[in-house]
Amino acid sequence: MKIGIVGLGLIGGCLGFDLRSQGHYILGVSRRESTCEKAIKLGSVDQASVDLSLLASADVVFICTPIGQIVPQVKELITHLPKTTIITDVGSVKTPIVETISPLWENFVGGHPMAGKTDVGIEAAQRNLFVNRPYVLTPVETTPGDAVIIVEEIVRSLGSIIYHCQPEQHDRAVSWISHLPVMVSASLIAACLSEKDPEIATLAQNFASSGFRDTSRVGGGNPELGVMMAQYNRQALLHSLHQYRENLDEFIHIIEQEKWELLEEKFKFNQQARPDFVGVRNQDE
Repeated sequence: MKIGIVGLGLIGGCLGFDLRSQGHYILGVSRRESTCEKAIKLGSVDQASVDLSLLASADVVFICTPIGQIVPQVKELITHLPKTTIITDVGSVKTPIVETISPLWENFVGGHPMAGKTDVGIEAAQRNLFVNRPYVLTPVETTPGDAVIIVEEIVRSLGSIIYHCQPEQHDRAVSWISHLPVMVSASLIAACLSEKDPEIATLAQNFASSGFRDTSRVGGGNPELGVMMAQYNRQALLHSLHQYRENLDEFIHIIEQEKWELLEEKFKFNQQARPDFVGVRNQDE
C-alpha cells in the first residue's frame, strides 16, 4: 500500500521504518524541509514534503503530530484526499479527537500505540518500537468495519497487541498509567529542586542512581507532550491526581503515626499488585 505519515518525529519515524521494511511505499509530511530530508536519508520514508498534497494518493494516512495539531492537520489534509482514504492517528488522548474528526471523515479510526521514548525527533526513531506493545484502537458506531480491519492488519504487522475500547474508556485508563505518572514524575523532580541547602542539593544530584532515574524518566521528557496530556485529558487526569493525593496523604499519615506494620502491609500489597500492570511484556521499559 501507499501509506502516508503526517509528522516525522519519533513515532512517525518508527512507523516509517517498520512499514517501509514490509514493502509499503511511505509518503511523509513534516513542517520542516530539513526533517523531510533527514527522513529520506535515514530511510524512514520514500518521499517527503512540507505539502500535504503529497498524500493525495495514499491508501492510509497516520497522523503523528502532537495532540493539539491532530484536528487542524486532518481538517487541512482531507481537502486533498479521496473519500476512500483511511485516516488514523496516534494521539494519547482519544475522546476530543474522535468526537471532532469522525463527523468530518467517515473512514477515521482512532488509535494510540502504547510505546515511546523520552527522546524526540526523527533522529530518535528506531525499528521494532511497537513489537509486543499495546496498540489501542477506538472505533465508534459510525466507523466502517472495513476501515478498522485494514488498520488492524497494519498494526498487527508491527507486532503490536491490539486492544479495542471506547474513546472515553481509553482516556480514563491512560490517565492512570500514562498521564498520571508523567505528572507524579515531574513533581518528584520539582520537589528535589526545592532543597534550599546547595550542598545537600549537590549531594542529591551526585547520589542519584537507578531509582531516581527510573522514577523521574517520564517527568523529564517532552514538555509539549506533558502539557497536551493535561490540556486534552483534563478531567480524567484531575480525577487520577486527586486519588493519588489521597493515597500520598495516607502514606504521610502512616509515617507520622509510626505505624510500621501497616506501612509494611501497604508495601506487600503493592508488591503483589504491580505485576498486574507491569508483567513480562513490559519488563524492558
